[in-house]
Amino acid sequence: MPSLPSHARVVIIGGGVIGCSVAYHLAKLGWTDVVLLERKQLTSGTTWHAAGLIAQLRATANMTKLAKYSQELYGNLEDETGVATGFKRVGSITVALTEERREELSRSAGMARAFGVEIEEISPSEIKSRYAHLNIDGVTGGVYLPKDGQGDPANIALALAKGARNNGAIVAERTKVTKINKTGRRVQSVEWEQGGEAGTMTCDMIVNCAGMWGHEVGRMAGVNVPLHACEHFYIVTEAIAGLTQMPVLRVPDECAYYKEDAGKILLGAFEPNAKPWAMKGIPEDFEFDQLPEDFDHFEPILEAAVERMPMLAEAGIHTFFNGPESFTPDDAYHLGLAPEMDNVWVAAGFNSIGIQSAGGAGMALSQWMDAGEKPFDLGDVDISRMQPFQGNKTYLFERSKETLGLLYADHFPFRQKATARGVRRTPFHQHLLDQGAVMGELAGWERANWFADERQTPAYEYSWKRQNFFGNVAAEVNAIRTNVGMYDMSSFGKIRVEGHDAQAFMNYIGGGDYDVPVGKIVYTQFLNSRAGIEADVTVTRLSETAYLVVTPAATRLADQTWMQRHQGAFNVVITDVTAGEGVLAVMGPNSRKLLEAVSPADFTNASNPFGTAQEIEIGMGLARVHRVTYVGELGWEVYMSADMAGHVFETLHEAGQDMSLKLCGMHMMDAARMEKGFRHFGHDITAEDHVLEAGLGFAVKTDKPDFIGRDAVLRKREAGLDKRLVQFKLTDPEPLLYHNEPILRDGATVGYLSSGGYGHHLGSAVGMGYVPCKGESVAELLASDFEIDVMGTRVKAQAQLKPLYDPKSERVKV
Repeated sequence: MPSLPSHARVVIIGGGVIGCSVAYHLAKLGWTDVVLLERKQLTSGTTWHAAGLIAQLRATANMTKLAKYSQELYGNLEDETGVATGFKRVGSITVALTEERREELSRSAGMARAFGVEIEEISPSEIKSRYAHLNIDGVTGGVYLPKDGQGDPANIALALAKGARNNGAIVAERTKVTKINKTGRRVQSVEWEQGGEAGTMTCDMIVNCAGMWGHEVGRMAGVNVPLHACEHFYIVTEAIAGLTQMPVLRVPDECAYYKEDAGKILLGAFEPNAKPWAMKGIPEDFEFDQLPEDFDHFEPILEAAVERMPMLAEAGIHTFFNGPESFTPDDAYHLGLAPEMDNVWVAAGFNSIGIQSAGGAGMALSQWMDAGEKPFDLGDVDISRMQPFQGNKTYLFERSKETLGLLYADHFPFRQKATARGVRRTPFHQHLLDQGAVMGELAGWERANWFADERQTPAYEYSWKRQNFFGNVAAEVNAIRTNVGMYDMSSFGKIRVEGHDAQAFMNYIGGGDYDVPVGKIVYTQFLNSRAGIEADVTVTRLSETAYLVVTPAATRLADQTWMQRHQGAFNVVITDVTAGEGVLAVMGPNSRKLLEAVSPADFTNASNPFGTAQEIEIGMGLARVHRVTYVGELGWEVYMSADMAGHVFETLHEAGQDMSLKLCGMHMMDAARMEKGFRHFGHDITAEDHVLEAGLGFAVKTDKPDFIGRDAVLRKREAGLDKRLVQFKLTDPEPLLYHNEPILRDGATVGYLSSGGYGHHLGSAVGMGYVPCKGESVAELLASDFEIDVMGTRVKAQAQLKPLYDPKSERVKV
């Protein structure tokens, strides 16, 4: 047992494959004083019983990059450490049993092509030729990824641990962290027990890699790590005569995966209704433990599997295994610096893909820790996306029943979580439901996504084709383009910045100019040192010493955390006031007419020009109206205190009946913003997208002496752009775009769509994506022939840098 130092630069808590990877990568970067503490034995939590499937393709380009890195790392680890990882590139096949699943796989193949992942769409007969044991009755198609692999999970972790030790890290087993001591927003030390001895180790930072204990360790450190353990089932057959190495096989429509290993078949499942485990805590002595068998729960999976692979009927079951794995509320793992603390990092909650993710996650986190900023966009997994309430154990218990099964469920566009709903409601929630609202959920907020007609069931009917709300959204877009519509924006984050230094602070943290009159609204970005976009916000000056920063609902916590971490010596108070105000967006050519019907205020351009806010009377109440738009029309966002929200809604809704006011949802807003070319944070603009290449240079004021990212903006202006965000419109009105479809320029793939949707007013699908343009003029770029790859079919596309809809923005200023 290694002796423990009195101080460490970093203490990593948890010795599964994730903790070992973080230790390995930090040591590789030259960090000394790296200490990993494991409560029992390395791999004894979840890692030891993982299936060891190692796939490349993930839902986004950067997650795919990390998965590909894991493969490359594991392929070389044995030579480096002498520990066999069992890594083999056996390939993988995923089969579809429905036409909807076949379309999903076909779209994923297009995404793979855009991401540089080798993939082949194959027919049922071609599937049979590669996997002779499979019964292809009902199979509609599939995809084959030749470079996917499998490995030995425990040995991968042990190889990483040995590599970490070889580079100077200390890995201590049977050493439990019993307490984490902190002062303010910083951890100072950890207390540990080891073989009857106890001690304290001071540290500069900690990393929570505790897996299914991550929630508990997070609480000890004062941070929120929402995850819950679920039971995960698989069986291993007896040896099957003549069985040779086979590709990994996934049959998601039957919730099953198959892996050949040493002449046996491992059959595992991600069933639709999972079994959460350890609601009252994980037993203290848990180590390499199995959970009780539940054959009744697994039997439907096995029955379908015997039909799908008949040889299983003759093979005896050697092992029936049930072990716990941790799952997060959105099926994405947690990585990064915890919002609540300044030196607590997290890498936990890997949702049954820990082996394939560990190498890349460890690499990305270690680079982030080393440089002090993200190496590239990690918004998909950044722990700051999690809301405080999502650490609630009852919430996690209910949500985890669903998230395990969602791994193999149809990944339909716009699919909403069904469990743990209704936690956060805007002041208009019941009003909207009474009018036919169909709710979606984002960051816990219930939001009206679309409105059902009277003869329509107010519920989603999912598909990859035109879904049942397609016509509803078209009517909503038409209303805001030709008349007037109203939708609820209360879920958007509202952060108040107030104090003597409010103006100076805003001018430091943001790219815009905030030395503006009271009532002026500034559209702006918060930039990092590379001029990548950390936040996309609107800022309203409320008074000489107060500003209101409005953020997307999903990033409110991340944006507020970014502000707090850069507050420094500025004398300001930063407060989340989201729940204090309801917000109704009134948009369309007749929006001024509607507001004039309910308020004596002056809404003319002279008194309330675009980009300004004013206090008004409305009905019998009070409100503040912001003349801005995310849909590209004349309109106002109406802010009122939560206590008056019901009255304001009723006043506006009643007055609107005489002019055919239409209630609208978030799907309308997204469709309209894409027609207008407005960027969506997290898709079109991220921390690795330069603000100038995103086409947002107009919002950056470099004549200010100092703000975060200024030097990088000036350097890019001098050097020229390497890529541009381009807007596309398909010339064929039939195909649908979602995002990640490959962009072809003069026949060659040059990128992929960052966002996509249907432009109901334009009459065709539209999207945005980055196109390389180094050394080229705009005219040269746009003179090219562009196509979008939609499920293998190249569809011609019109390309523009200016918005496809109202390119001069005349409609918003009438």
